[in-house]
Amino acid sequence: WYQRRVREAWYQRRVREAVVSTQSTGYDSSQLVSELRAMHSEDNVYSGLNMNTGEVGDMRDLGITESYAVKSAVVSSAAEAAEMILRVDDILKSTPRQRGGNECH
Repeated sequence: WYQRRVREAWYQRRVREAVVSTQSTGYDSSQLVSELRAMHSEDNVYSGLNMNTGEVGDMRDLGITESYAVKSAVVSSAAEAAEMILRVDDILKSTPRQRGGNECH
């Protein structure tokens, strides 16, 4: 169940990126996105948009790949940011220390 949801979310994000990319370059986004969806439904998982020609193509043939190192760095940075947020949250939630009455002169 979880893996299916992750795949669906990833796919929806990729479709939104495709729509925005094609619209900003002047190509017919509805046609290209429908072609891309058709290719993906046929399990052509390496299909993507060739923005130089305005066609759907095999990203491996174009030399376009996403690096594992980049993805790993993004996940690591996100984990570090989440840890810092939790630490700051703990600090803000903690009770203030008691101060003596004569220290504020």
